[in-house]
Amino acid sequence: MPGTLFYNLHIRIRLVLRGEKAMSDSFVLELKGITKAYFGTTVLKDVNLSVRPGEIHALVGENGAGKSTLMNILFGMPVIHETGGFDGEVMLDGESVRIESPRRAMELGIGMVHQEFMLLPGFTITENIKLNREITRKNVVSRVLGAKMETLNVPAMRKDARAALEKLSLSVDEWAPVAGLPVGYKQFVEIAREIDKKNIKLLVFDEPTAVLTESEAEYLLDAMRRLAAEGIAILFITHRLDEVMSISHNITILRDGEIVAQMPKDEAKIERIAELMVGRKIERAKLPPRGFEPSDSEIALSISDLRVEMPGERVKGLNLRVRKGEILGIGGLAGHGKVGIANGVMGMYPAMGEVVKGGMDVPLNDSKAALQAQMAFVSEDRRGVGLLLDESIEMNIVLTSMQAQNKFLYKGPLNSLRLQNGKRIRSHALKMIKDLDIRCTGPMQLVRRLSGGNQQKVCIARAFTLEPEVLWVSEPTRGIDVGAKQLVLDLLVEFNRTHGMTVVMTSSELAELRKICDRIAIVYEGKVVGILPPDASDVEYGLMMAGKAGNVKEVG
Repeated sequence: MPGTLFYNLHIRIRLVLRGEKAMSDSFVLELKGITKAYFGTTVLKDVNLSVRPGEIHALVGENGAGKSTLMNILFGMPVIHETGGFDGEVMLDGESVRIESPRRAMELGIGMVHQEFMLLPGFTITENIKLNREITRKNVVSRVLGAKMETLNVPAMRKDARAALEKLSLSVDEWAPVAGLPVGYKQFVEIAREIDKKNIKLLVFDEPTAVLTESEAEYLLDAMRRLAAEGIAILFITHRLDEVMSISHNITILRDGEIVAQMPKDEAKIERIAELMVGRKIERAKLPPRGFEPSDSEIALSISDLRVEMPGERVKGLNLRVRKGEILGIGGLAGHGKVGIANGVMGMYPAMGEVVKGGMDVPLNDSKAALQAQMAFVSEDRRGVGLLLDESIEMNIVLTSMQAQNKFLYKGPLNSLRLQNGKRIRSHALKMIKDLDIRCTGPMQLVRRLSGGNQQKVCIARAFTLEPEVLWVSEPTRGIDVGAKQLVLDLLVEFNRTHGMTVVMTSSELAELRKICDRIAIVYEGKVVGILPPDASDVEYGLMMAGKAGNVKEVG
């Protein structure tokens, strides 16, 4: 990589000129040839990464690029070792190490600040900071019965917690309960817990500013600078490219499990990083023709000021118009609200705002009303929400239609007393199994026994049984193999072309959206930041996903 060989000398000179402490020539962390596969699918391939003491090293990449897997390896998470381990070598301070558990990682001086809080809300700040590292003192009982009967040395624990909080310039009572703290304070408590560890040498920050306000995020970046100045190495995982340019010394870009670029910050530009993050050859699928082309003259669904309280995927005043007969993609980075849209419209999470379909308001917070408005939903959580795992395939396919539309029931004076029409249920299930190529032993097989791809096809069969005018599909290819992914995408196109169904597809796989969608709306911080055609440039997509829409014009 141009300039990489001279990076260390260059950065040392620059720091000296600025009066800052120069980073060491040695490495705290070296990852060499890291390769990891899950069940035959390679998710990391020959990854090499090094971090020096006092360096803030940014690791950026699209969702699914392999960042989380790499950090799971570094932190010894059980999922890595339960799935066959990995190839390659992890070195700390020049020595090869085996990290088989998070406890071992912490013993070696590695700390991690997770995107999802790992705090106990019923405990105080001090108790959270000192959790599993409590300071105890002897008493009369412990002198007889042993160390297990020692009591907590609360003053000493509070002193340590106070020192950690002061390193972050955080003025909060160290004995305050975590439960009542603002989100930003909780993030700083997470950091204080890590820096309280006496042997800490490497800190991993996983999207630490995702839940923070702009002022809180800037405060956190200042804290990271102070920690780096003390010689702590920092791996900074983020999607916010302005933060990368503001704070990092060195940048690694990961895409599809491989490192595509490494560069000093001084040689980087936001546009280039964005392009490298999402750049790949996109093969636009050859889609069947339509009877008519979607346009703004016919709007299937109009969403105004939608707000959804879905944890981790909050929607914050989103506006969107869906054209009749189109496949509209909804993309964006994790945690910015794209998944919350369908869940809010379909009544799965508390929502506010206005949804209009066919000139009629669709009540929010009412799943049955959404179904009666001829909308259907394939959830991203097929095992937790989408399926009855211990019921048969045929029952999973027809149950929602039976409940919401009184289908597959014998006629009778009272809906509540109508009996199931087993013959119709069986006939329809067999047709769906054939049409969707659901690989199974028969319609009575339990859904739990199916593969992930076939479970997903059962979810789609159930949605199609509702005969919706608008089909919401959230993360339709998550966790299924490559062959099943293509079948699912083909099914969505077929529903759209053959039956005139309007499809709104939410996905973290931008490449898949670009294959089959007519337009793609990019969501950032709970709002649509812009809409692009599938053949827009990688730079445009990358910048939009990072919240930097610039002069990109909305399409349609």
